Amino acid sequence: MGIFEQIISNKILITSFMGYFIAQIAKAVIEMIVDRSFSIRRLFSGNGGMPSSHASTVCAMATMTAFVRGLDSFEFAFTVVFAIVVMVDASGVRRETGNQAVILNELMEYFSKQRDNAPGFSHDKLKELIGHTPLQVQTGAALGIVIAVLTHFLWK
Repeated sequence: MGIFEQIISNKILITSFMGYFIAQIAKAVIEMIVDRSFSIRRLFSGNGGMPSSHASTVCAMATMTAFVRGLDSFEFAFTVVFAIVVMVDASGVRRETGNQAVILNELMEYFSKQRDNAPGFSHDKLKELIGHTPLQVQTGAALGIVIAVLTHFLWK
């Protein structure tokens, strides 16, 4: 079997990618419904929003690893710990970074309007949509698990 055939027959890898892409599509659709506008950029930007594509990816990977390698395998243990780290980071550190960016952007806007003492801010606005709320992470995790279960039973 060639390299390409090995890659496309890797259930864990393909399911992980499916977790990411399905979450990104869902995120773009939800944003389109809520904001009444479509952004093609949203399909490719995994930062922030509902559902978390990071959580969906790692939970799809961990769940499919359980099916392929078993619950008592090193690979399953590794992917579960990896998933936990990713999800805690998404709803913790990265979320706080986004909150801080909101405040810094407001300060930069305020100071740029002060003509007398305006510091020379020369960079673009900081990215604010970085992390996830716990609900966005939980929804992404559930989506990833469902994707892996369906893929496992449909991929024969």
